[in-house]
Amino acid sequence: MPRVVHFEIHAENPERAISFYKGVLGWNFQKWDGPLDYWVITTGPQEQPGINGGLVRRRGPINGDAVIAYVCTVDVPNVDEYTEKATKAGGQLALPKMAIPGIGWLAYCKDTEGNIFGMMCRDANAK
Repeated sequence: MPRVVHFEIHAENPERAISFYKGVLGWNFQKWDGPLDYWVITTGPQEQPGINGGLVRRRGPINGDAVIAYVCTVDVPNVDEYTEKATKAGGQLALPKMAIPGIGWLAYCKDTEGNIFGMMCRDANAK
C-alpha cells in the first residue's frame, strides 16, 4: 500500500520561509546538491515518529496556478500507472511526470476536492 513519505513546502522566497520554519519549529534545512533550487528539511531525529520534507521555489504566481500549500508525496511503484488511476478516479493531473535527477520520477495530481498531492517512484537513473 503506498504511503506518505515526504512533504514539500512551496515558497516564493525560500530564504524567508527557511528563516520562518527554523525560528518557529526548529527545523533544519540543507541545500540539495542537485540541479534544482531545493532544500531538504529535517524535522526531527530518525528515532522519533514523523517524516522529513523539502522546500522548493514556487513555480508561478499566486493566482490559482501555483502551489500554495504543503504537498504530501506518496511513494508509488510506477508514476504513470498511479497517475492514470488518479485521473480515472476523478482526479486530474496538476503537473506532468518529471525527472528529479538521480532521485526518481515525480508527478502532481489534484484529488476530487482540488487538493494537490505528489506521487514519486524512486529511480536513480532518472534524468
